[in-house]
Amino acid sequence: MVDLSSGQAGPQHAGRDNVRHPLEGTGGSGKWFIPAFIVVILCGLGYVAYALGQDLTSAAAVPWVLLGLALLIALGFEFVNGFHDTANAVATVIYTRAMPAEFAVIWSGFFNFLGVLTSSGAVAFGILALLPVELILQVGSGSGLAMVFALLSAAIIWNLGTWYLGLPSSSSHTLIGSIIGVGLANKFLAPAGTATSGVDWSQASNIGLSLLLSPLIGFGFAALLLVAMKMFVRNQALYQEPKTSAPPPLWIRALLIFTCTGVSFAHGSNDGQKGMGLIMLILIGLVPTAFALNRTPDINYLEAYKSASAQVEVALGKYVKPGVTAADFKAAVADAVRTKTWSDQTTPALQQFIHQTSAEVAAFPTLEAVPNEMVGNVRNDIYLIGEALKLIDKKKLLPMEEADLAAVTAYHQAVDNATKFIPIWVKVAVALALGLGTMIGWRRIVVTVGEKIGKTHLTYGQGAAAEVVAMVTIGAADHFGLPVSTTHVLSSGVAGTMAANGSGLQWATVRNMLVAWVLTLPASIAIAFVLYVVLRQVF
Repeated sequence: MVDLSSGQAGPQHAGRDNVRHPLEGTGGSGKWFIPAFIVVILCGLGYVAYALGQDLTSAAAVPWVLLGLALLIALGFEFVNGFHDTANAVATVIYTRAMPAEFAVIWSGFFNFLGVLTSSGAVAFGILALLPVELILQVGSGSGLAMVFALLSAAIIWNLGTWYLGLPSSSSHTLIGSIIGVGLANKFLAPAGTATSGVDWSQASNIGLSLLLSPLIGFGFAALLLVAMKMFVRNQALYQEPKTSAPPPLWIRALLIFTCTGVSFAHGSNDGQKGMGLIMLILIGLVPTAFALNRTPDINYLEAYKSASAQVEVALGKYVKPGVTAADFKAAVADAVRTKTWSDQTTPALQQFIHQTSAEVAAFPTLEAVPNEMVGNVRNDIYLIGEALKLIDKKKLLPMEEADLAAVTAYHQAVDNATKFIPIWVKVAVALALGLGTMIGWRRIVVTVGEKIGKTHLTYGQGAAAEVVAMVTIGAADHFGLPVSTTHVLSSGVAGTMAANGSGLQWATVRNMLVAWVLTLPASIAIAFVLYVVLRQVF
């Protein structure tokens, strides 16, 4: 059994005493960055506090204690995420000596920050789609608060445990397992005969597939890329253990730094969104008057919304069967969303629901003018309509002609613009939490990736191949709105290059990593399930 909690080099590095260890000297020449980093953190926190205060000026009432505790736990999840995933991005450049350790951490943190700021939000709301709809609609209730605290606490508990052991576990797997655990517990606690939804298993299967395939892609493509490099770049020094403490050749060093930059940026834009989505869920639940609706959309948004609403009403009218009506149109739409089915009554019900909601919104010149007492209900109505529209333009439960489907898609986008938004200060807060976590906890995971996966020191070629594949894979996943694990992609990529290079694998480490990967989902599901049951009694 390999002691994964140790920060020391393994026995595979014996005989290299004349070569300085890549982590030696960290904390000496790099001490200059500590005051600078503290200044950045303080400036960032000052901006976050100011922006949050400005947003809360429109709030009718603010539960300060609950809000502060919930935001602290949500940012704590991203802080622990920095231990795991961001550290993977710097392992290769540190162990190939392309960059000094502390500078690599700063460099990675900066591009994580940029990745978070430029992210689209698609991954954030894709993760939230796993949650039961009624919990999202009632996130400010006792059950909604229990959901938020349970899933965040479960994710933090498991992440801290695996970090302590130096295991590159997946924060994405952990969070998704926690969400599934909450959904199962919500279904379990529902009174007999109550129509309560559980987990959206179709969404869960899509996300699970992306998480399952990403490490296989990392292993296979990194191995193939290294083999291709050996065929076309016949410089044996690139595929052998470094003989000195000097940096690699300029071109390979530039490639390693470029890929580290790409992985860091992609990690920020993908993993950072998970924390953003949860923070928005907290804000919507605890301070709906300030955050339930996007109060600052494009100036022409409301006119575009009304136009799209009128077009989709006409489009849906073509598919209403003669004589079919819905007595309670909102209940009929909610039932369709809960069961993921479509009946003859659903079509006229959705048409009526859209008409009523649009009439409510059209009575005001802007979304910002919607009175505080109406914001929560309007937001929930619009969100429920958006979930129903998914059944048409995503799941195709109501076959429509192409022009009519385009009207549905356009209105769906207008609905999302009103309810799915992320303020800049939320992105800044998440970026700061990720960066701070990396600065404090990077070493354990870096040592595991750099020293304990293969039997030999990481070569320049292996580092480049693993990073290129990780950068492309994570970037593609972000483009399609799929959450993937930086940890799984990069560490499996390193393992793939070790296998392709004939370096051999340390099977004790690989076995422990695989066990952690396999246990992450069931363990986080179980922890979240228990915490939700307990917290339902508290709230």
